[in-house]
Amino acid sequence: MYFDELDLSDDILDALDAMRFEECTPIQEQTIPIILEGGDLIACAQTGTGKTAAYLLPVIDRIADDPDRGDKVQCLVMSPTRELTQQIDRQMEGFGFFLPVSAMAIYGGTDGAGFARQQRGLKMGADVVIAT
Repeated sequence: MYFDELDLSDDILDALDAMRFEECTPIQEQTIPIILEGGDLIACAQTGTGKTAAYLLPVIDRIADDPDRGDKVQCLVMSPTRELTQQIDRQMEGFGFFLPVSAMAIYGGTDGAGFARQQRGLKMGADVVIAT
């Protein structure tokens, strides 16, 4: 299945095209429609199969489509490590490049300047918080 066969916004499809993503992986094909419809799910798949896109793409799409979202956190993504948090944040930037959806990565092990930057980011507001 191709991403343009899913009910994703044109802006997300443009971002996917810029990233050279055309075809869904099985986990993406199975999960994206459920999340777009507002359903809940639990999914497991091996490393490298596209799980991050499987949940971020529909979440970004739903957030961008909500005119009443205000300045509150819409989605919290929890990850077990700082490195994975940073990786998810980079993917979020790419997938949401053409959309007015913001994200903030929160993790420990930084210096005082890094901690202050994370605090400012939270106070300014973010649609998606990715944290350890």
